[in-house]
Amino acid sequence: MKRFSVLFILTLATASAVAQADTNAAAGAADTNKPATQPATNLVFAPNSKMAAAAPRPMSLTDCISEALRHNLDVQISRYNPQIQLFNVRASYGGWDPILDLAGTHQRNVSAPTIENGVIVAGSSSDQNTFTPDLSGTLPWGMTYNINGTVTDTRNLTFLNATNISPESASGSASATLTQPLLKNFWIDQTRLNIHLAKNQLKSDEQGLRLQLINSVTSVENAYYELIFAQENVKVQRDALNLAQTQLDQDRQRVQIGTMAQLDVQQDEAQVATSQANLIAAQYTLAQDQNTLKNLLADTNYTVWHDLEIQPTDVITNAPLQLFDLQDSWSKGLTMRPDLIQSRLQVEAQGIQLKYDYNQLFPELNLSGSYGFVGGGGNYNDVFNMVENQDHPFYSYGGELKMPLSNASARNNYKAGKVTLQQLLLKMKQFEQNVMVEIDNAVKNAQSTFQSVAATRQARIYAEAALDAEQKKYAVGKSTTFTVLQLQNNLTSARSQEIRALANYYEALANLAQQEGSTLERNRINLELH
Repeated sequence: MKRFSVLFILTLATASAVAQADTNAAAGAADTNKPATQPATNLVFAPNSKMAAAAPRPMSLTDCISEALRHNLDVQISRYNPQIQLFNVRASYGGWDPILDLAGTHQRNVSAPTIENGVIVAGSSSDQNTFTPDLSGTLPWGMTYNINGTVTDTRNLTFLNATNISPESASGSASATLTQPLLKNFWIDQTRLNIHLAKNQLKSDEQGLRLQLINSVTSVENAYYELIFAQENVKVQRDALNLAQTQLDQDRQRVQIGTMAQLDVQQDEAQVATSQANLIAAQYTLAQDQNTLKNLLADTNYTVWHDLEIQPTDVITNAPLQLFDLQDSWSKGLTMRPDLIQSRLQVEAQGIQLKYDYNQLFPELNLSGSYGFVGGGGNYNDVFNMVENQDHPFYSYGGELKMPLSNASARNNYKAGKVTLQQLLLKMKQFEQNVMVEIDNAVKNAQSTFQSVAATRQARIYAEAALDAEQKKYAVGKSTTFTVLQLQNNLTSARSQEIRALANYYEALANLAQQEGSTLERNRINLELH
């Protein structure tokens, strides 16, 4: 019987060693530099539950980013802002549109016969038709123009017992009037102010779209790496459950042959139950991470994505070495960050407003002149012929000076504008400082997570070796169940921490690019707005 017990224990030890070697080989695959296709992960919430698996859809990170740029709702909403503002820019040029005004009137006057000083004064009536075309507007340098004409046709009727009809008469004129401001509204006026501000806002909205794209791409990258971690963590927890179940099965056999007490098996059963709970939690996290990524890729067709299971084809088995240059990152951040560029555009817009406010301090000094021709006769043709022949020209010129005596409104508007500009400059400087701090933190985070990858990998290797040695001691009766279970927990924790460190490093690189404003360039995304 003793020989049989020894042989049985040796057999168990050999089986345990083989199982551990298979586990180590699976974990060691994470150390290779070769990309590997991720195996399908069945989404279940309990080790033994049965649930209809979603249709798998293998997707690379590039596929996910492309899908998000086409369908993400935040991106689609932000895309409208530059388009709307472009129409606003075009609308602001409406201040220079010529205005055509065509007016026509008919007037009739009738007076009855009267007696004045015993003399009968004949009654009369008149019909007058007037047509007045007018074209006016403002030129880009502030000059206003008005080109107008007037044609009047008059018919008079006098009656006293007998009827006398006076001949038809007509008169008209054509003239052009120009007014040029020399001080107020000379180098900038309301229309030019509106145009400059609208163009400035268009640039800001374009940067706003770029910022949204950067944020969306970064969110997709982080969600993608989180999904990889969740899938790998499910594998780790499943391996931990298998390891605990193997330990339980072996110890139950030891109890049956009388080499172990039943109390020790209860520790194994507790370990199996804990591993099952950890696996269920990991599977729930995987389901959440699936939904997080799907939400970033879907627009109104989320129900279609709901029935799919995204399977990442990219792997994060290695941490790619990257040389971090803080000065280069600062340079990128200060020149490429969309929100910082928007802050500078705010300063620029206030400068434009201040230029207008300064111009409004000056009095109105306008030069004006007009030139035209008049005509008259019995009908319209006579009027048109005289005007066309330029027989009766007229002209005028002059100047006008107009200014408010206190000018309090313009002066205080200008002072408020200067103070606002100083405030915006300070906010911009503060923003630049914050950007530098954020980039510095992001660089340090990336460096730290890179070092964590190597440390956690080494910890996992040590944990594997420690468990293997302890299992061999346990097989010959020189260790306890408690110690073996503790080392199993240590190994599971080390494996989980290793893939957590890998995911953190990839996410740190994505976040660093976000802080630099270089996310689109890093992912080779070209943004064309016009």
